[in-house]
Amino acid sequence: MKKRLLKGFTMVTLVIVIALAAAVVSTNAQSSSKLVVADIPFEFVVADQAMPAGEYRVKATSLAGNGLLIQSADSSHSAIRLSNAIAPKKNRTEARLVFRRYGERYFLSEVWNGTDSTGRQLTKSKEEKAIERELAAIQSKSEWAQSTYAIVEVMAKVR
Repeated sequence: MKKRLLKGFTMVTLVIVIALAAAVVSTNAQSSSKLVVADIPFEFVVADQAMPAGEYRVKATSLAGNGLLIQSADSSHSAIRLSNAIAPKKNRTEARLVFRRYGERYFLSEVWNGTDSTGRQLTKSKEEKAIERELAAIQSKSEWAQSTYAIVEVMAKVR
């Protein structure tokens, strides 16, 4: 009798644990599937691909949110890039896209949907890494090199 009661209790506990795990996965999938929309006023680079100025949509391509699809509103330009979860440096909750600017070249760096406590940081392209190496070589010698780099944020909406 005790064995059957213990077995029944174990089964009920297992069902509850599985249900909770499924709810957590479902919640994460819903939050990572948010569509971030922004109007970018300049040409920028994603995954070694130039993207013209205009309205863009960014959404996760996987349940974990590691892959991001960046696509123009008319679907004529798109890129997929891997990303890593990052924590905010300040208490900021608004949806936004963050770009690194080197001279006149903009590179998409971070995506924040404004509803999660974490954002997504895109991996750097070959071109961006090359520019960073060049600037590092001349940075201490030139005031121009120091003024070439900037962080640019563009506010976005979540749909």
